[in-house]
Amino acid sequence: MTARRRRSIDYAVSPMLHCPMPVPRGGRFRSVLIAVTLLCAALAPAATSCAKAERTFTGHTGPVTSVCFSPDGKQALSGSYDKSLKLWDIATGAEIHTFTGHTGYVWAVSFSPDGERALSGSSDGAIKLWDVAAGSEIRTPRWQRGAFAGHEDSVWSVAFSPDGALALSGSVDKTMKLWDVETGSEIRAFTGHTGLVWSVAFSPDGALALSGSDDGTIKLWDAAAGSADRRGGLPTETDQFTEQTGIPHQDAERRSFPSGTAWMLNFTGHTKAVFSVAFGPDGRQVLSGSEDKTIKLWDTATGREVRTFAGHTGAVTSVCFSPDGTRALSGSGDTTVKLWDVATGREIRAPKLQRGDFTGHTNSVWSVAFSPDGKRALSGSMDGTLKLWKITR
Repeated sequence: MTARRRRSIDYAVSPMLHCPMPVPRGGRFRSVLIAVTLLCAALAPAATSCAKAERTFTGHTGPVTSVCFSPDGKQALSGSYDKSLKLWDIATGAEIHTFTGHTGYVWAVSFSPDGERALSGSSDGAIKLWDVAAGSEIRTPRWQRGAFAGHEDSVWSVAFSPDGALALSGSVDKTMKLWDVETGSEIRAFTGHTGLVWSVAFSPDGALALSGSDDGTIKLWDAAAGSADRRGGLPTETDQFTEQTGIPHQDAERRSFPSGTAWMLNFTGHTKAVFSVAFGPDGRQVLSGSEDKTIKLWDTATGREVRTFAGHTGAVTSVCFSPDGTRALSGSGDTTVKLWDVATGREIRAPKLQRGDFTGHTNSVWSVAFSPDGKRALSGSMDGTLKLWKITR
C-alpha cells in the first residue's frame, strides 16, 4: 500500500473493544463508523449494579438515538434508527403517538418551548416540524416548497430557540444552519468547522449559538447576527460586540468575515470529536462530551477550560446540565449514564455502590436529558429502549 493510500484511511477504535477498523475518510463514512463502533458495546459485558431504572419504555424497533422531556415534564419524545419519533406518557410509560415521514434514521428530536411542536433531524438530510398533539407533520399554506431544505447530508442535531421562533441544525455537511420556524426558511449558514457538526445549542437568552464538531472543537457564535445580518450585517466595533454579547473583546477569538463565518470563541482541548454540547442555565458555562471519553466544563466569556470530568471508559455521546446548573448528566459508549457535581467535576455516587448508579442499558447510551424539575432523567440507548431514572441527592 502506498503512503498516499495509507493516509486516506482512518483506523478507528471501538470505545468498548479497542478493535481497529479501517474506514475511508469523509463525513458520511465517519458518521457511519461512529454508529458501528458504538454498536460494538453490545458485545461487552455490562457493569453490575443494584441501581434500577424507574421505568423502561419499549416500542422502537431500532436503536434510540435522541430523547427529550416535554417542557411540563409529563411527556417524552424519542427518535430512532427505525425512522420514527415516538411520544410517551411519563407517568404510565404508554406510547401516545408515532410520528412517521422520515426516510432515514432519526438522529435528533427537540420539543418547542411551549411543548406544542417538535423538530426532528434525520440521515435523509431533512428537518421536519411536527404537531405534538396530532402526531403529524406540520404543513401549512404559508410554507414555501422545500421548507427546512438546505443541508447536503445527514442532520445530526436540532434545537429550538428559547422563544420558539428560530431553530438550529447541525449536519455532516460541516455546517450549522439557522432557520425561521414559522416559514421553514433558512436565515443563515454558519461555516468554519472542518468536520461534521454533531451537536448544536442555543444559549438561554437565545443570543448565542454553540456547535460541537468532529474536528474536536467547539465554536461559539453570535446567533442574533442571523437577524442582524438581514438588517445590514454583523457588528464590527469591539465595544458594540461586548455590549451585545457580554463577552470582553480582549478575550474573544473574534472573526469578522462575511455572513455566517464569524465565530466569537473557539474552545479547544478535546483530543477527539466533540459529540455533544450544552449551555448552563445561566449561559455562563458550557459542557461538552467527546470521543476522547471526557467531559469538559468551559467558561463562556473566555473560552477557557474550567475542569475535566473523567470516569467513562467509552466515548461520551451526550451531556446536559440540571435545571439549577449544579449537576450534569452524561451518556456513553460504555453503556452507562453518570451524574456529576459541576462545582468539583466528581461523579455523584450512592454510598454503597462501587460502580455508580444508572446502570441497566445493554448497549451504548446515545442521549440523556434532565426533567424540567431536575428530579428525573431520561436515557436513550442503542439497545432500543428509553429508561426513566429517579435522581436523589
